[in-house]
Amino acid sequence: MQRSVLAELDLDLTSTTDLIFQISAAQNVQTSSENLTFRQGERIYTPTEIVDQSGSRLHRLTAEAGALEVRYDAIVEGQSSNGHTSDLEAITYLRPSRYCQSDEVFTQARRQFKGLTGHDLIAAVTSFVSTSTTYTPGLSLGTDSAVTTLMTGQGVCRDYAHVVIALLRAMDMPARYTACFAPGLRPMDFHAVAEAYHDGAWYVIDATRLANRRSLVRIATGRDAADCAFLSYYGGNVRLARMNVDAWVTDVPEGQPAEELVDPAVDDHESLVQLV
Repeated sequence: MQRSVLAELDLDLTSTTDLIFQISAAQNVQTSSENLTFRQGERIYTPTEIVDQSGSRLHRLTAEAGALEVRYDAIVEGQSSNGHTSDLEAITYLRPSRYCQSDEVFTQARRQFKGLTGHDLIAAVTSFVSTSTTYTPGLSLGTDSAVTTLMTGQGVCRDYAHVVIALLRAMDMPARYTACFAPGLRPMDFHAVAEAYHDGAWYVIDATRLANRRSLVRIATGRDAADCAFLSYYGGNVRLARMNVDAWVTDVPEGQPAEELVDPAVDDHESLVQLV
């Protein structure tokens, strides 16, 4: 399966600013072509690439005041390697984090999902979050957490992922946050899903049910959204003037209909699927 991904960001900087981007495909994603540019007028910035323990690629640069154009595109080929998960990494994804307060939802999770483990637990948590949360673009805040979303019953993809992660961790199942490109997603944007660690492998959970999990392209992986922000900045003020994100499947295995990889309605969301 071949996928094309695209991200365009136009930024206005009021002063010299330290910028950190996470918009490129993760280190273990196989690409046949890839381009990432940072342009300010006639000037082209060369960022420093930093790869974290999960394979997320961070690109850091210091830019002067003015308009900055950020462009990324890649062609993704086939499946990627998920790599080995160490005991330390699994423990990290069991602990509470900034937006996934598993300690605060412990009582609710233990009461609601009592006796469930493995695939049954993943399915039950996914179904609960999907049916109890309303997708509401523009109403959730960047500071909203799993606890906030459980109280309000509304949010966007990051909020759904945070609730899933918090509930699974409260049930002693390691869970993590993944930012990704999502072919077929509507409205198109950077997407966020959860991953649950079961029987030595990570399985994707998209409680929004707005994307087909089989075509996702990993960008960044972490404890929650704080680890996977597409842009962080320090020492200045930044305005996002324009953002365009797109992803689409350009080639599928022979004999497999394209909609099986793109259409969210075709994904039953009950099966165990790994991010490829």
